[in-house]
Amino acid sequence: MNTSDSVNQYFDFAANHLDLEEGLRDILKRPWRELQIAIPVRMDDDSVKVFNGYRIQHNATRGPYKGGVRYHPDADQYEVRALASLMTWKTSLVNIPFGGAKGGVQCDPNLLSINELNRITRRYILGIEHLIGVNRDIPAPDLGTNSQTMAWVMDAYGQVNGYTPGIVTGKPVELGGSVGRDSATGRGVMNIVEALIEERNWTPRNMEIVVQGFGNVGSWVARIAYDMGFKIIAVSDVTGGIYSKSGLNIPEIIEYIKKNKSIKEYSNSEYLSNQDVLELDCDLLIPSAINNVINKSNASNIKADIILEAANHPITPDADQILNDKGLTILPDILCNAGGVIVSYFEWTQNLYQRHWPEETVFTELSQVMKSAYRDVKTLVDSNKITFRQAAFVIGVERVVNATKLRGYV
Repeated sequence: MNTSDSVNQYFDFAANHLDLEEGLRDILKRPWRELQIAIPVRMDDDSVKVFNGYRIQHNATRGPYKGGVRYHPDADQYEVRALASLMTWKTSLVNIPFGGAKGGVQCDPNLLSINELNRITRRYILGIEHLIGVNRDIPAPDLGTNSQTMAWVMDAYGQVNGYTPGIVTGKPVELGGSVGRDSATGRGVMNIVEALIEERNWTPRNMEIVVQGFGNVGSWVARIAYDMGFKIIAVSDVTGGIYSKSGLNIPEIIEYIKKNKSIKEYSNSEYLSNQDVLELDCDLLIPSAINNVINKSNASNIKADIILEAANHPITPDADQILNDKGLTILPDILCNAGGVIVSYFEWTQNLYQRHWPEETVFTELSQVMKSAYRDVKTLVDSNKITFRQAAFVIGVERVVNATKLRGYV
């Protein structure tokens, strides 16, 4: 089963719950448009290499298409299609006026120079330029891309269409980006944790957290959790994980990574494999890296009480069922990692009005949107006795259904 089929299983539950007619299900499940392009690039060694690029626009019923651009070897059409549909339900769930899209280039950014990445980005935008626009489709960063990549996107688009800062979000602040965008996804995850603290009267210093993945999202989750007083007992990156029962010093680890590029050989801790990190006994497990890391082969070994999906689709449907049967609470990706697209919405709004919000405003507004979405999901969980994932998809799908009917598509 590919990633797209996996995500559609959750849509099917929502469609059945809402008793949707077959034709409407077909409209909502299929992407409205898919584009695959060849990206020929002159490499630093003067050779020419051709990369596969994608922009998949899933649904724009509730607003312009919105979704990141991923640079990763596995960013094929099935993964990009799945992520595009997740964006539709995510933007709907948190009730911001966007649809869902996603982009991808099949490459390993770790093996490319900054000049090669620049050329790939500009050629990619040249290939999709006719599909994007400030009121049509607004890209953003994702796995393997960052604010520098978005600066290239803005410049490449602007060379054809003129100065258009609202064409892309996640830009550097100096080019019209929003303060707080880099930390937005991780901060949004911790806004959900704050809602759980308020609801369950937790004491952070008594809670143990494991963060799998220490890129942009995972590092911000760990940093904010550390500042809130939680005990982070393990973190990991692509080289493996580090563990300390007494808790890790996250600011020290961040400085170590700046100098050494990975957490490998960090002292004052025990080295673990990435698999071992996922299977640690903890209160909160926060997968923050790639998809499908918790699957049928390891789900029965997960010992966390609660999982917050900071990554996109980190749990396969088979594993989701195993974990639900074990009684674990799973807060799904379309809720937990929505902070990035919410602050992207703030950035887009600022660009349209040529205004600049202070950081306090960004963080306050983000917290309000995240916690409001959590309350909507929790209310449906309690009233219908369904899982958080099921409730999140029901809310997201229902809002798109209502907009679809109001616009007269069916």
